[in-house]
Amino acid sequence: MSGINEFIDNEVKSNDVVLFMKGTPQFPQCGFSGQVVQMLDYIGVDYKGINVLADADLRQGIKDYSNWPTIPQLYIKGEFIGGCDIVREMFQAGELQSHFEEAGIAVKGAA
Repeated sequence: MSGINEFIDNEVKSNDVVLFMKGTPQFPQCGFSGQVVQMLDYIGVDYKGINVLADADLRQGIKDYSNWPTIPQLYIKGEFIGGCDIVREMFQAGELQSHFEEAGIAVKGAA
């Protein structure tokens, strides 16, 4: 495993909820990343945002790690959930909220 893969693997496995995104949760630098941030904030779940724009190796490495071509990428308890479209569909169906609850992750939002 390369250094960047080890970094990603460690982040995914040591944080309950990780969002690999363009920008930061406070300042998303892409509309799709911003949408996922808004959904997570609405649900009220604690998560770690990792800015892939800070490191070109990380930006490519996360795509290789998940075998998924786009960013953002959401991980819950080490499991790759998907990108913006999948997360939005789950959110609108109420599945994202229940997925967090089933994973034992506290949600504080208006879900």
